Amino acid sequence: MPLEFGLEERLKERIKELTCLYQVSSILRAFHGDQKQVFQAICEVMKEAWKHPEKAVVELKTAQEHIHAISTTSNFVFQSSPLVVMENEVGFIRVAYPKNQLKASDFLEEEQKLLEKVSFEISNFLEREARKEKEELLKRSAERNDRLSILGEITAGIAHELNTPLGNILGFAELIVNETSQTHQFPSSVQPLVKNIENDAQKIIKSAVFSREVVKKLMFFACEMPQQAKEIEIYPVVEQALTLLGQRFKQAKVSYDLKCASKNIKAKVDPIQFSQVIFNLLINALYASPENSNIEISLSEEVSEAQQKQLVLQVKDEGEGISEELKPKIFQPFFSTKPAGESTGLGLSVVHGIVKAHQGEITCEDNHPKGTIFTLKFPNFEE
Repeated sequence: MPLEFGLEERLKERIKELTCLYQVSSILRAFHGDQKQVFQAICEVMKEAWKHPEKAVVELKTAQEHIHAISTTSNFVFQSSPLVVMENEVGFIRVAYPKNQLKASDFLEEEQKLLEKVSFEISNFLEREARKEKEELLKRSAERNDRLSILGEITAGIAHELNTPLGNILGFAELIVNETSQTHQFPSSVQPLVKNIENDAQKIIKSAVFSREVVKKLMFFACEMPQQAKEIEIYPVVEQALTLLGQRFKQAKVSYDLKCASKNIKAKVDPIQFSQVIFNLLINALYASPENSNIEISLSEEVSEAQQKQLVLQVKDEGEGISEELKPKIFQPFFSTKPAGESTGLGLSVVHGIVKAHQGEITCEDNHPKGTIFTLKFPNFEE
């Protein structure tokens, strides 16, 4: 404090500093979820601790909040101190005087020290809240993993239980079709009835096959399908999938481009599971694609951060895209944006499970000007 300050003035300033620190600590301890309200209260408390409170403006800025923002800083003189969380500067707190009324020398050295103490308190508060938030996220993630693990076990049991009756339904329905397909063997009076029975049996077969595919997806999701990875050429697998889906592309009036840096690109994958990934991604892209649009499939190789060669597969569509709020949910089991009855909600969760089982990664991002890009990376482990 300047020498011209008398004992009484120094005592008053000291009391203001201690009162300010106590009030700031009390405000932070009483925090119940509204950071903006807390920071506004701190700014009001600090203002009274300075020598000229009637002229002081306390500005506080964090990543989420900005209290008493000063737009024209050139008209003010400041004392400032940074807010630091986990060694990263995340904002600041500063006290300002109008330049046309006071000057920098009107600030006291003790006021700068007080400002630094307050910024230290706020920084500790922000760091505690950040750690709490991180712990909560980890807790929710662990709980979700536990639920998924239980769900996987239940799903595997259901899939096994359904397999036998579905096999029986399919077998007997095919037997009925075989017995009724030769309508000439029956009297003409019952031939229309026999034909109806055959048609109904075909519907049963179609529904049973669909149900069997659902069971297969459930078993993929539950990690019940054994993985038999081997090094294969990737281009023929993708080409075959596109050929098999050729009629669907025609019906949807959607074209496709298969781009490949080299037709000899190889990766160590389970051929059946990899085919499942390709089919699911292409069917989803087809569903999202409007008429006369194009789906681009690209294959390439790159070297990962671990200096390991890996396969990169991309599927780009020109649909409406996926909103930001839905992106975190698309790999969750049983989540679907399709109408009820058109999807099991397991397609992308199966893809995600297969990719992770191969120690790969899958990401989703926006295509431009519109649409979605799914990018898959499979490490190519050497034999």
